[in-house]
Amino acid sequence: MPKLSNSLKAELQDVAHALADAARPIALQYFRNPDQGLENKLERGFDPVTVADKSIEREMRRILAARRPDDGIMGEEYADTVGTTGLTWVLDPIDGTRSFISGTPTWGVLIGLNAGAGPVLGIVDQPFTAERFWGGFGQASWTHLDQTHDIAVRECATLSNAVLFTTMPEVGTIAEAAAFQRVSYECKLTRYGTDCYAYALLAAGNIDLVIEAGLNAFDTQGPMGVVQNAGGIVTDWQGGPAHQGGQVIAAGDPRTHEQALVLLNS
Repeated sequence: MPKLSNSLKAELQDVAHALADAARPIALQYFRNPDQGLENKLERGFDPVTVADKSIEREMRRILAARRPDDGIMGEEYADTVGTTGLTWVLDPIDGTRSFISGTPTWGVLIGLNAGAGPVLGIVDQPFTAERFWGGFGQASWTHLDQTHDIAVRECATLSNAVLFTTMPEVGTIAEAAAFQRVSYECKLTRYGTDCYAYALLAAGNIDLVIEAGLNAFDTQGPMGVVQNAGGIVTDWQGGPAHQGGQVIAAGDPRTHEQALVLLNS
């Protein structure tokens, strides 16, 4: 991991916010707009991409080329760029494209900065609700319009008091779905369909667990940066690193995290 001075941290934070600022008007131009340039990435099945996805990532890459040209870039829509600084920007221009094309405001713009062993900062930005969840260098905050407040995860000692979110009830394979249901059965409340917004709510102390499977690195690293800097835990289902995607569990309290891991692996 490269050494990050206070001045470099300030610069990186400023660049991250600049990326999110640039993404907002592009996303809003196409959200709830019938002319989204919708394409399907798959021959069988459905993996949508819109002109907003591609336009946002191109603009974020343009900004990085101007302001941080030696950093690496990993994005969902275009090929990786190898850097020389040990820092890699991990971009998901529209996370939750299915929600985006359906008009539900649970999608978001995800920005993470990986320093080698995972993200050191992250942003989950929701342009339509004008919310930005930020985490970096031991701090986390929520901004809505002109108000900014510090955020932190909440305590939850047992699964019986936990609120669990996931994007889809299928949660990956049949075996993964069954594992998820074992945890869900023990929780107070389970809700579906929230995409990256679930991680933001966890970081803000509104919910307790997010469990998903089949994720990519660009799905996880922005939210991880927010959750971890808000005091939460993000691992794979075995308790190991989750920044490369796959099976992911995020928790606000280490006690519910441990209890959920036992059920996921039972």
